Amino acid sequence: MRSTKRTLALALAGLLLAACGHKDKDAPLAFVPADTPYVVANLDVLDDNTRAALLAQADAQMPAEVTQLRAAADEMAAKDPDTANLLRAFAKELDGKSVETFAQGAGLDLKGYSALYGLGLAPVLRFQLSDSDAFEAFVGRLEAAYGKKLDVANLDKQSYRRHVSAATGTQLILAVVGKQAVAAILPADASQPLLRQALGLDRPSKNLQDEGRLAKLAKTKGYEKWAVGELDLTRALPLAASGKDPLFNALLRARAQAESAKTGEPVSNQLQIPPSCEADATRIASRVPELSFGYTRLEAKHQDMRWDVSLASDITQAFGGLKVDLPGLGAMQATSPFEFFLGLPVAQVRTFWSAQADAVAAKPFTCPALTDLNDTFAKLGQNMQKAAIPPFGDLLGLGLSLDSFAPGQANAMPQFTGRLVLGTSNPAGLLAMGQMMTPALAQLKLTADGKPAALPPALANMVGQPAWLAMGPKSLGLGIGAGEDGKLADALKAPIGNAGQMLRMHLSGQMYLDWVTLMQQKADSLASAAAALGKDDAASTEDQVDKAAAEARTKAQFDAMRAQAARIESIDADAHVDDHGLTITSQTTLK
Repeated sequence: MRSTKRTLALALAGLLLAACGHKDKDAPLAFVPADTPYVVANLDVLDDNTRAALLAQADAQMPAEVTQLRAAADEMAAKDPDTANLLRAFAKELDGKSVETFAQGAGLDLKGYSALYGLGLAPVLRFQLSDSDAFEAFVGRLEAAYGKKLDVANLDKQSYRRHVSAATGTQLILAVVGKQAVAAILPADASQPLLRQALGLDRPSKNLQDEGRLAKLAKTKGYEKWAVGELDLTRALPLAASGKDPLFNALLRARAQAESAKTGEPVSNQLQIPPSCEADATRIASRVPELSFGYTRLEAKHQDMRWDVSLASDITQAFGGLKVDLPGLGAMQATSPFEFFLGLPVAQVRTFWSAQADAVAAKPFTCPALTDLNDTFAKLGQNMQKAAIPPFGDLLGLGLSLDSFAPGQANAMPQFTGRLVLGTSNPAGLLAMGQMMTPALAQLKLTADGKPAALPPALANMVGQPAWLAMGPKSLGLGIGAGEDGKLADALKAPIGNAGQMLRMHLSGQMYLDWVTLMQQKADSLASAAAALGKDDAASTEDQVDKAAAEARTKAQFDAMRAQAARIESIDADAHVDDHGLTITSQTTLK
């Protein structure tokens, strides 16, 4: 027997060693502390076809990303001009390039592994390189566009570049460590142990690769291994509130110094953090302990994602098994280019938030940075009492479906046809209130059979097309546009929400494109109106240049949005609460 046990033990040890042998000790996840408060990483690499599809989508968004980088640089220019110039230099390096072209030029391996994680709250990015010389050349181009060399430092023969921001009290470090690029934002006066760990000179005592938390998370939630992310609020919030995190302290000190320069308030006074802050932060984190996300399907034409928000048990108990009686919320297939259904069971929502307000009143927050929450919850409790008053207190949810949508010419209103459905436990009472407020509705005689009745001409003329009203057992529906009467009757018979379901949304690519067109028209109209009101022949050349740059950024953003919308066939989303928390899923189908 003893020999058999020894044989089994040796066999098990051999299996474990073999499993460990497949792990790359220098993989990005091997440098991530097991107790990191946040991480996003890939556990596997994409196949060539899927990678090409994702790069095509990223390329469509690249012009908008460059525009946003430059806008961010403009916003920080007054407070931190040096960092603004570095950001502009990075935007210049991206401008006009595809993601693949940029990656090749920077020596980044698009077929490799990467991880973004926190050393405490300090973000560190590790990315496998295909060509370290190309990465050094990229940094050289960055410095050339920046206008000066980055500082060079060494730690145990490991060289790294650094850019210090006095305005924020932080430093950006860049380094090539082995076959990886490392970028991190650390306190300007980062301790040597923190620097060593960021560079990978010292390994964490327990790392995320060996601990396997992301792999377990992916298996539990159904995430594919191509990108998995997690934010542990039970670690992150207490770190920020306790004053124990070096990066948070550096940012707080820089802000205190700026405030002191304005008001004379001593920096030391502003840096005092009572012990109650950590306790209050821990209390808040216990309500929403963790957020995670990942792809559940990733193909050339299909990109499905899932977000999970863990919630305290009293929250899940309040909404996890609830079936919201809103027609259309539980429909399996969309029938219109745009559909949005939101479960809003006011009675249950009121009970839940009233209990939260009572809990805060019984045990107020004492951390100075959080005491405003006491007033917020006090007002919330008062508003929840008012929410009981009909017809709002009877509300179960609302649904909007659009069958057509056309942006209006010039400043004209857009033209649309569709349906609005209100879920309510007292539809007759809601109708009666509407009839009291709008006498023209008084002639309508509705029964709870879903049969539509045409709105009086005086009301139909207000929307410029035929319109109907219908009532179901727990709903009122409004249809606008030719043919919507038949659709309205079916809409009130559509499936109600499934257990825990809170939201359903569908959007076609064409409808998305129409919306972008409308937003661009409105933006152009507002810009023209502002130009007409503020026209000044004496405006400085600098002001004119700033205005032209702002208009160019806006145009680039809309061009990118149009390019993205043109590739989309449809987008669907769903949100539901179960015993574990809130789950949000999205399905994007590409042309």
